[in-house]
Amino acid sequence: MAWQGLAAEFLQVPAVTRTYTAACVLTTAAVQLELLSPFQLYFNPHLVFRKFQVWRLVTNFLFFGPLGFSFFFNMLFVFRYCRMLEEGSFRGRTADFVFMFLFGGVLMTLLGLLGSLFFLGQALTVMLVYVWSRRNPRVRVNFFGLLTFQAPFLPWALMGFSLLLGNSILVDLLGIAVGHIYYFLEDVFPNQPGGKRLLLTPNFLRAACTCLLRPSTPRRLALLHCSPIKCLPTSAWSPAQHSSL
Repeated sequence: MAWQGLAAEFLQVPAVTRTYTAACVLTTAAVQLELLSPFQLYFNPHLVFRKFQVWRLVTNFLFFGPLGFSFFFNMLFVFRYCRMLEEGSFRGRTADFVFMFLFGGVLMTLLGLLGSLFFLGQALTVMLVYVWSRRNPRVRVNFFGLLTFQAPFLPWALMGFSLLLGNSILVDLLGIAVGHIYYFLEDVFPNQPGGKRLLLTPNFLRAACTCLLRPSTPRRLALLHCSPIKCLPTSAWSPAQHSSL
């Protein structure tokens, strides 16, 4: 059946990409169905630290606005670049990928306090795009058939697109800034003379990811073994040399 085929394809999407994308879609669906209100989701330091509504630290990263062009545009970039990172430079390193999310989320939350930002999902998306683009500098990106340029220019193109739509670019700048901090600490500084890795994934997070990703049923195990990504040896993977949006 078509539904079973879609379910099988969905299970082959890497775990972090699958979980985050599904959480964003379900959150938006709940708001559209009026099961939730955006006022219950946005980041408010007073409500978080005085009223202990700690879920807002997470939900402000899950809501991208009502269904419409902006939502689908963001979901396209979330799914595409999150998946390419997880299948590429973070392949076999799920705990490190989760730690990148946590590092980015915490830093964005702290910096967001200065700019009175209520929803940070778009900033997280731009961070993912930035990290991917810096790790794949030779890939040429076709921006909706309008422009073709090297991958490192993509975050700035997204910021320009936000500007053309009349949106604030503060969120995009936040995502670029946090993405650059992560890239510098993870990829640049450790390779400098006297440098070392400062972002070390905690052991408890590695243990948790190992436990959660352990196949629970033979069917799940079979799906994982049949995944084309799992079947390829590590040495066979290389980033695509062309990306089209």
